[in-house]
Amino acid sequence: MTVTWEELGWERLAAGVGRCRLPGWDCTVGLVVGEGTALLVDAGSSLAEGARLRARAEELAGGRVTHLALTHPHFDHVFGSAVFAGAEVYGAVGLDAVLASERAELRLDAVRNGLPVADADEAVDALAAPRHLVSGEWTLDLGGGRQALLANVGPGHTAHDLAVLVPGSPEIVFCGDLVEESGEPQAGPDAVPARWPDALDRLLALGGEDAVYVPGHGAVVDAAFVRRQRDDLAARFGVI
Repeated sequence: MTVTWEELGWERLAAGVGRCRLPGWDCTVGLVVGEGTALLVDAGSSLAEGARLRARAEELAGGRVTHLALTHPHFDHVFGSAVFAGAEVYGAVGLDAVLASERAELRLDAVRNGLPVADADEAVDALAAPRHLVSGEWTLDLGGGRQALLANVGPGHTAHDLAVLVPGSPEIVFCGDLVEESGEPQAGPDAVPARWPDALDRLLALGGEDAVYVPGHGAVVDAAFVRRQRDDLAARFGVI
């Protein structure tokens, strides 16, 4: 019997496209199923969480996760990535340098936010740089007529923000933490506030008025929500 997205705790957004909201930090992970392929968007906050994600995603896809897109270098989005051995891993240009040289900072941030020390140490030790670095846009052919567009739309929430557009009706845009619905967008020391509103303008241009926008945290939103958040960020950071 075929398992449904809902039975595994995932929200189906369109045929072959869905997401789940992870416990703890309410981080969103996306899944795009092609023909003999599966693209996961972000990897969870620990190796154990990544392993659970992989098992559920592969059950839904009927095969292994072949592609992994990392939206930005925060622990709750990347610390599960090492369990996706064999997958083609993508990130914005510069993500590789962060994962290689800022491991101590990533570990400290994870522990400060409540990840057990042992889990943080295990994930940091296993972190590997993405093989494919996106400087503009990169189209993935996932087979069966399914494509996904990876777009380096940052900087904003971080210096290395990647969005994923899934064409269709409706079009679906996985935004990473450039957009947050469950609270005010978080701007840490690695944020680039002066560029964040421009990044949201690029997201809106990418998806258009009728797209479904999937925040890094919180419920799915529409273009009007993204535009309001863009204006709120511009006011918050004094961006003209």
